[in-house]
Amino acid sequence: MAGVYSPIKLKDYVQATNLKGKKYSFLSDLTREEMTALFKVAEMMEPYTRIGLNIMSDKVMCALFFEPSTRTRFSTETAMHRLGGSVITESNPTQTTSAAKDESMWDMLRVISQYADILVLRHPDEKVVFDALPAASIPVISGGYGSITHPTQGLLDVYTLWRIRGTLEGTKLLVSCPDLSRARSGHSCALGAAIMGAEIVYAGPKDLPVPEEQLEKLRATGAKVTEVFDPSVKEHEDLIVESDAVYLPGCRIPKGGDARELYMEYAKSYYIGMEPLIRAKEEKGKTVGIMHSLPRFAGEFDFEIDNTDNELYFKQVAYGIPIRMALITSMVGLD
Repeated sequence: MAGVYSPIKLKDYVQATNLKGKKYSFLSDLTREEMTALFKVAEMMEPYTRIGLNIMSDKVMCALFFEPSTRTRFSTETAMHRLGGSVITESNPTQTTSAAKDESMWDMLRVISQYADILVLRHPDEKVVFDALPAASIPVISGGYGSITHPTQGLLDVYTLWRIRGTLEGTKLLVSCPDLSRARSGHSCALGAAIMGAEIVYAGPKDLPVPEEQLEKLRATGAKVTEVFDPSVKEHEDLIVESDAVYLPGCRIPKGGDARELYMEYAKSYYIGMEPLIRAKEEKGKTVGIMHSLPRFAGEFDFEIDNTDNELYFKQVAYGIPIRMALITSMVGLD
């Protein structure tokens, strides 16, 4: 449960995140101590996710999304509103901003910096973003760049585990996906969990592996990282039984007929039914948490999990508000 804190303590934790004025692109932008401080801020924010906390009344956030989004965009905007701030938003910038007139990302970030105090940006091409980020003179939150990074999703995922388990030390996280080359939410969760002391296991096809850049970041944390390629159904179920939580980064499922059908054909080997979850309870005495970045699709896992203690994906959605309130507060800073 959230504790009772004085305003001075809140400000201390906000300062301890060391995020004020910075650009937040990877989970590895935070040390374990800084992430813990951010989680403490989020815990303090939890009682205010509905009633609000008026500490950003003179601040404006710009939400600029070049890709579709429900949870990331809405929860980030909700977080700013709950903090008492204002939001200017654009969900179709290729049609309704000067991007339609070929304005460069560099110039767009220079311009937005004159209007807003903080920017949350989603874009399909991470190279375009990283080349242009120096142009922004305000803090920038990644709402998902390309296929490699989605740090706010990772933050809320790791925060969910931290709140439920109390610690990630000794936690074994299985990231399971038919296409690990595009699993940005799974990679972000894995990186954050590793920073907080978890062991990471990847399960996926050998021809669609984890990007080397992600593996390098994971290795740099000192965490134990294992890759399991092309597991059989039985091997995959055994991995689930041995894990404390399983992450399904399904939001990157391809759109369209052939690509979607091929992905879901791959997915049959990674399907999560009730049997391994029951086995884990009976054989290990533990509840394996099932996490998903959403939206979900039939064929990924048994939807009966909704009605069990294994379900974490809707809890992740709820925890997304306080952790984003904490992130915005820490990046803008408290006067």
